[in-house]
Amino acid sequence: QVQFVESGGGLVQPGGSLRLSCAASGSIFSSYTLGWYRQAPGKQRDVVARISRGGSTYYIDSVKGRFTISRDNAKNTVYLQMNSLKPEDTAVYYCDTIPPRGYWGQGTQVTVSS
Repeated sequence: QVQFVESGGGLVQPGGSLRLSCAASGSIFSSYTLGWYRQAPGKQRDVVARISRGGSTYYIDSVKGRFTISRDNAKNTVYLQMNSLKPEDTAVYYCDTIPPRGYWGQGTQVTVSS
């Protein structure tokens, strides 16, 4: 059974940075396009960035130039480097495949506030 475990969130001031990590169990990690999703209170969970098996990336417009997604297939881990954080980035962040298969874990809370 595949399970993802997200970590690295926290409280940061506007303009700050965080690096999220997502470790996956199971042997299918390298077979899929992977994505970081986020869900703010009262809103649906939406994809923020994705990375293909070959390393091609996609970002939603609001995070382009600020967030960077990467993956290490040898470590079964996908990362999200977040710079120049804004209050509107506040959310619980999850990782899963693209499209989602429900492998996400408990998520990691990111709060951007002064």
